[in-house]
Amino acid sequence: MKETENTIPAFQTEAEERQFWETTDSVERVDWSKAERVRLPNLKPSTTSISLRLPTPLLERIKVAANKRDVPYQSLIKVWLSEKLDAAS
Repeated sequence: MKETENTIPAFQTEAEERQFWETTDSVERVDWSKAERVRLPNLKPSTTSISLRLPTPLLERIKVAANKRDVPYQSLIKVWLSEKLDAAS
């Protein structure tokens, strides 16, 4: 391969760069032996914590359903809410 084929182009936007890396094998373009582990201490989660009061019997039913699916009950609630919103759209 030519050296120009292995170089990483300059990107105008983050979307352009994302598209490039989604379709390009990094093995040919990045020397992973020189990679360094980084920490991002100020990175904030993209979720927001909320407080939701549920009747105890309802919460127990949700926990049973989650246990049958082997997922955390909070995750199951998020999936159900997302599915309901998608269906309503």
